[in-house]
Amino acid sequence: MSLSRTQKIVSWVLQLTVAAILFQTLFFKFTGAEESKYIFSTLLGDSEAVGRIGSGVVELIAVALLLYPRTAWLGALVALGTISGAIFSHLTKLGIVVKDDGGLLFALALVVFAGSAAILLLRRREIPVVGRALRSQEASS
Repeated sequence: MSLSRTQKIVSWVLQLTVAAILFQTLFFKFTGAEESKYIFSTLLGDSEAVGRIGSGVVELIAVALLLYPRTAWLGALVALGTISGAIFSHLTKLGIVVKDDGGLLFALALVVFAGSAAILLLRRREIPVVGRALRSQEASS
């Protein structure tokens, strides 16, 4: 069963929202903005640049996957995994407010987490293992 028209619209709105949030953070990561350097120095010390650039590359891959319909579920999965690490870092080492941002980065991370989870839920039938199991279950009913 494919997505209904409403589900497709909701999925695309979520995909574009998550991709836009991840994409706009890439500028700060790739240019070495002060806030980005602070975050990754706090988390990784001397390996700040590797972590900052590495996470940026992973997020760029997630953005590309989110924008292609056949891989949107995979992009959501990559984004969910990446943002889970960011949320964990906020809750354990960074704090909710980072460099007087009023909690904006943390709030954006929560939006990415919720949006990615919702995309995965909407597109669960497209995930190879899950989709097969659901189709098999439906066939036996």
